Amino acid sequence: MGEGIAFRPKPQMQPSPEILDQINRLLSNLLHSSSSIKSFTGRWQVIQSKIACLKSCVTEISDSPHWSENPLLQTLLPNLHSILIRIQTLADRCSDPTFNGGKLLMQSDLDMAAGWLSKQIHDLDILLRSGVLRQSTAIVLSQPGPGSDKEDLGFFIRDLFTRLQIGGIEFKKKALESLLQILNEDEKAANLVSKEGNISCLVHLLDLNNHSSIREQAVTVVSILASSGEQSRKSVFEEGGLGPLLRIVESGSMPLKEKAAMAVEAITTDVDNAWAISAYGGVSVLIEACRTGSLTTQAYAVGAIKNVSAVEDIRSALGEEGAVPVLVQLLVSGSVAAQEKAANCLAILASSGELFRSMIIQEKGLQRLLQLLKDSSSSDTLQHVLRAILSLSSSDYISRTLSSSATFIIQITELIKHGNILLQQISASLLSKLSISDGNKRAIAGCMGTLLKLMESSKPDGLQEVAAHALVTLLSVKCNRKDLVRDEKSLMRLVQMLDPKIDMVPKKFPLLIVSAIMAGGSQGCRKRLVAAGAYGHLQRLSEMEIPGAKKVLQRLSGNRLKSIFSRSWRE
Repeated sequence: MGEGIAFRPKPQMQPSPEILDQINRLLSNLLHSSSSIKSFTGRWQVIQSKIACLKSCVTEISDSPHWSENPLLQTLLPNLHSILIRIQTLADRCSDPTFNGGKLLMQSDLDMAAGWLSKQIHDLDILLRSGVLRQSTAIVLSQPGPGSDKEDLGFFIRDLFTRLQIGGIEFKKKALESLLQILNEDEKAANLVSKEGNISCLVHLLDLNNHSSIREQAVTVVSILASSGEQSRKSVFEEGGLGPLLRIVESGSMPLKEKAAMAVEAITTDVDNAWAISAYGGVSVLIEACRTGSLTTQAYAVGAIKNVSAVEDIRSALGEEGAVPVLVQLLVSGSVAAQEKAANCLAILASSGELFRSMIIQEKGLQRLLQLLKDSSSSDTLQHVLRAILSLSSSDYISRTLSSSATFIIQITELIKHGNILLQQISASLLSKLSISDGNKRAIAGCMGTLLKLMESSKPDGLQEVAAHALVTLLSVKCNRKDLVRDEKSLMRLVQMLDPKIDMVPKKFPLLIVSAIMAGGSQGCRKRLVAAGAYGHLQRLSEMEIPGAKKVLQRLSGNRLKSIFSRSWRE
């Protein structure tokens, strides 16, 4: 048995015209000699076609004016030269009729030769297609400065990705370091990286089999790209980044989990991408990350769950995999960011159906939400908490619980008076739905002026209606009706809303309020409304046949007419 040919690269040589000439001569000789070999003809035909392809690549390298300056060729050309010498040895043995080496060993050597040639073709093709050989490497030896144009930066990025694909570990490390520097220094660079770079190459570096330091850098780069904008996020998803990122969230080190979870949350902000979470088995991975991950990982993972909860099919999986108890627990134990996202997700789930509302109630979600309503100072968190509570209040039990809680009623009253417009709207909606005792209605009468003012706001949609209904709820108490008309500012605001010349408020809402005030038949309330000018506006609205105006006018004028008749009789 003869010895096989060991296809191991020899020590690096500096690329020079001499080595390129030697490679060209070897390729030409092999093309000629391999065509006349009579043994193992099928394998030699494969090798011959690969040699022809390599000769074309080498010719193109020769025609590139700056090829000798490219550091990648310091490795590629010596390796190719070494391999061709070994293939020449194989060709000589196969052409020698006296050679009696083992047939199986020779077949193995020829197959190895074909594989090495394929690798060389792949690497040279990437290098040539990148275009970096057509320009001087003076541009790529250091990163272009802040004043560089997009063309120079794009060239630099292409060179970095070339090194990522065909360079050794050190080349890859330095290329990733440069990519991170670009992305950290310029927030707009992500789009250029996704356009000029090979994102699938980055995704491949996330594989568990890659060197740990390279993998860690690659996760950081991918996370930044996924979080930087729509174009770069789309590139990461379309090149298959979601699956490897989820595997890292599942089994990576803590720092890697945090970065991967950040990328997953960013990718799932696009609804078109969110569905893929189920395809990769990501629901259980994200729930487990919320349960056992670091505070940072939890915040990103619950953000991703919140994103995918918008997809109906995934909501079912969230219920089946036990997301609700984990989300409820995060309301208490999570970071501020995790609490906000968990509340948002629970609000989405609570609004999606009775099944999720029952789950949340069973896990004592209402108590946790009420506690967060008390403790949080974030208006966004409070908004999500109130949305969740509003959806839960469709349950009779929850509605009764909230209606009897003076603490909760005072809390939403304070939000009506001092919260932002969205908090005011949700709080007013809750107030209008609850069955509050007369005592509590009297206690929170101080928000009536704010509710009346909210009726003037046409945005957000639905605000005027919930404010009007909440105010009507409070006006069922006699002393509240008197307090409202005694407040000159509120009275004038209400009368102005009735003015036919002012159309910023649909007339049905102030008519509703006047009707509620007149429901008790108070002569004092009637006098104040008439004195403020409500009677004249109602007359015109009645003449314009505005729905409800005539009935309200009759209520307002009823005792006035009786008073006139009574005075005439006495006279």
